[in-house]
Amino acid sequence: MAFSEKDRTIIRDAAKRVAEIAADPVQKETTELWYRLNRLERTRPLILIYDATHHETGNKITCQAEDEQARNHEYGLRQKIYYWEHMRDDHVWDNKIICGVSVHSTGYGIDANATRPDHVFGASRFNSVIPDDEDPSRIPMPTVTVDWEETERNFQRLSELYDGILTVEKRGIAGCGYAPLDAFITWRGIEQTFMDMVDRPEWLHGWLDRMCRFHLSELDQYEKLNVLSLNNANNRVGSGGLGFNDELPQSDFDGSHVRTIDQWGHTTTQIFSEVSPAMHEEFAIKYEKQFISRFGLANYGCCEPLDLKVDLIMKHMPNVRRISMSPKANVARGAQALGRRAVFSHKPNPTIIGMEHWDVDLARAELRDTFEKTRGCVVEVVMKDLHTCRGEPRRMWEWVDMAKKLSEEYA
Repeated sequence: MAFSEKDRTIIRDAAKRVAEIAADPVQKETTELWYRLNRLERTRPLILIYDATHHETGNKITCQAEDEQARNHEYGLRQKIYYWEHMRDDHVWDNKIICGVSVHSTGYGIDANATRPDHVFGASRFNSVIPDDEDPSRIPMPTVTVDWEETERNFQRLSELYDGILTVEKRGIAGCGYAPLDAFITWRGIEQTFMDMVDRPEWLHGWLDRMCRFHLSELDQYEKLNVLSLNNANNRVGSGGLGFNDELPQSDFDGSHVRTIDQWGHTTTQIFSEVSPAMHEEFAIKYEKQFISRFGLANYGCCEPLDLKVDLIMKHMPNVRRISMSPKANVARGAQALGRRAVFSHKPNPTIIGMEHWDVDLARAELRDTFEKTRGCVVEVVMKDLHTCRGEPRRMWEWVDMAKKLSEEYA
């Protein structure tokens, strides 16, 4: 990262603007709201938007640096500035640059075989690469390694680049996720996996047990190698909101050696959207609870509707602090089941922004309906999986502005 003086100046000037944003008093105010929400105190619904439309709106973020690596740094900074100037949601913008610890795991050793459409967002078909007689021992137990020398080199380079402007922080694995069935169907195929649940349940359980032991082994090695970092601050928790929390780490935390029990964890089985609660319990929760019990607090779910499975989740995983309610969930039913036992992590349907004609009044009506039905809950709103705004980024800006103003009515 020996950048030219010109590129270095460009990066540092952008970093100075990020530092100004981080110093704005609203960051502290928003942080306190996240602490309260994660304590399950009733606040106004907190609003987040995750923009995945950069393929359409990339020209809104203009880079000036010449070197490719320099442009990557610049883009990350200008993206924060862009969000701040146009989408004042409840993200917290701090003065940190993260230097990731170089951690490597040997992985499952199985590659998916997918038939993919021409369209970038088209649905893929996963072809089976696991024969009926395949033994789960095909998955080797993982070996985790860490390159501290590479980590230190990267840290020193970043520290020199941002010296005096932003704080560079070494960060290891700050949040572990577990979605074994979502991975398994990419090897076995969706339809075949569902047939296996009926025709060959013990065989399938063998694979799921192996995958569970794989991930538990990774967690053990992460702790032994001391490569975990706290995620109880400005960290996203799974598919949900930010992790600011004063219950983590545990009271016996020694200040240097992070354990999974000191962290938020996350698990999900998105492919089970239409699977019954009984089968969800047998094939998913049976293994997910072994993983998630290792963590202090947890998020459950992503894109699957969970309004009929709230009691099941809370029964087996009492440390779950937020539950995802996807666009397919019945909001009223989910709210009644959940109450204030965990954060109601509402995921609006992103097509409201991607429709041919943008209608902010329709978006407001839909969100107001959700807020009315969740008056007895602790609510966050996470607009995600947004892959098009029809080339009109103002739609996102207007949605955030609308959602923030509306949330004030439900404080």
